[in-house]
Amino acid sequence: MATAETALHALPRTGLELIDPAVYERGGPPHEAWSALRRLPEIPRFEPTGYEPFWPITRHAEICSISKRPQLYRNAPGIVLLREEDIAFRRSGEGLAAMRTIIEMDPPEHRVYRKVASPWFTPRALARVDEAVEASARELVDGLRARAEGREGTCDFVQEIAVPHPLRILSTILGIERELEPTVLRLTNQLFAADDPDLQRPAADRRQALMELGLELYQLFTRIIEDRRTRPRDDLATLLACAKIDGAPMPPMETVGYYLIVFTAGHDTTKNALAGGMHLFLDHPSEFAKLQRNPERVNGAVEEIVRMVSPVNYMKRTTAAETEIAGTRIPAGENLILFYASANRDERVFEDPFAFRIDRRPNPHVGFGIGEHFCLGAHLARRSQRALWRELSRRLEWVEPAGEPAWIRSNFVVGLKRLPIRYRLRPDA
Repeated sequence: MATAETALHALPRTGLELIDPAVYERGGPPHEAWSALRRLPEIPRFEPTGYEPFWPITRHAEICSISKRPQLYRNAPGIVLLREEDIAFRRSGEGLAAMRTIIEMDPPEHRVYRKVASPWFTPRALARVDEAVEASARELVDGLRARAEGREGTCDFVQEIAVPHPLRILSTILGIERELEPTVLRLTNQLFAADDPDLQRPAADRRQALMELGLELYQLFTRIIEDRRTRPRDDLATLLACAKIDGAPMPPMETVGYYLIVFTAGHDTTKNALAGGMHLFLDHPSEFAKLQRNPERVNGAVEEIVRMVSPVNYMKRTTAAETEIAGTRIPAGENLILFYASANRDERVFEDPFAFRIDRRPNPHVGFGIGEHFCLGAHLARRSQRALWRELSRRLEWVEPAGEPAWIRSNFVVGLKRLPIRYRLRPDA
């Protein structure tokens, strides 16, 4: 239990402690700072050097309330806190800034566009991808067997398991050929890890990188769209390519934006959840043993992993009018940063919130968001994670760290870029 002195010491001074990507690279999410903020009676306003000013929303109750009032707390002005150098680019409407995604739309427009793909992502509809999901999980664990000497081996769990699993599944449903998967992976890394020297796009400056990245993504997805319009199939790629809004074809930038959000968000979030899940199991081997003994607990394991990892660290909302949150008056036009990772450790909601328990109940986490913008692909993400954990818990005898993990330099979609493991497979695996 943190003392009052410890909590005071952990309080952010400038706000950079919460949104500087280097903070996440050095030690992962800033949980001490969030815990200190959750104890404050009011919400502070930060003006971090180099970024837009913002108000941190760290408690579960406030995040849920804000998320359920989209008319007052808007997405359309943007969902990420911008660097000062990126503000002009955002307003330019060029490159990536021209692509409109459903997550950056407000009602009633958002509901119209969400209905385009939402039937495809229901649990019943997703049964069509079960074979691909199970095959991917099985092939990846087969790969652990192929790399092992006898029954024991080592690998980087991030690059060899967590990255290819959602990549293969999303490529299947979006019509991306296997030979193009490395290209798509490179582009998603450049989108969500623009500050990481190992993953960022090489360019003269950030503006050039964003322009070039937007053009390459546009060309990639446009080619798929044109193919599906001339040669339709029974897949999500065709549904999006041929979608209509109010009886007319979906506009080009919105169509490309749909591909962009389904693939990039769907891949990196699931990848980071899988990598973070293994990280948790390495730190809590008794929980992995519990899953090995009780594979029916895989559903609860996935929910607890998503709670603890919170791959989407935050979303930004903009106040449409003056409002009051937790006794704090906030003017119109202000940036609210909804830190889901903080809400998922809120002591008011979760008993012993820093404990990892795969059988935790209840577990009302907001790892997939809540309200109007609840994650469209949540059922697919759960399905793909369950398949891999079932396969791993069935076929691994034990697993342990084989080196130090490394975090991505990113404050938005947060996770590991390296996680070396040592493992032993069961004799019949």
